Amino acid sequence: MEKDLTINQHIIIPGSELYVSVSRASGPGGQHVNKTSSRVSLRWNIKNSTALTDAQRVQILERLKSRLVGDCELLLHVESERSQLRNREIARERLAHIVKKALRPVKKRIATKATVASKTRRLEGKKKRGIIKKLRKALENS
Repeated sequence: MEKDLTINQHIIIPGSELYVSVSRASGPGGQHVNKTSSRVSLRWNIKNSTALTDAQRVQILERLKSRLVGDCELLLHVESERSQLRNREIARERLAHIVKKALRPVKKRIATKATVASKTRRLEGKKKRGIIKKLRKALENS
């Protein structure tokens, strides 16, 4: 049974919603890697989660749709450490970070006007480029 995962003050994912499976990791480690199951896969079903409000659920599903397995499950694989326990901790930390990031409100972009100086620089660059092309044409024709 997994422990509950605290995302922030208001959101705590119950441990019963987190499904952890382990398997053999790939990569370096000599004989050790062939004997131990240190790779951790953490699965969380967002659609059926009791930790989220409907608005939060919709926001997370929309923001993380490229990372979802099926239509509603977030799946993380961690095999960076030799220890299964450490990989499990890393997977929980990553899940918390991903969910926090997905719930962050989007900043509205405020349109700004180009400064007079930037317009002038742009036009000067265009003029220089035009002169270079005119000179090139003159050299070709002569």
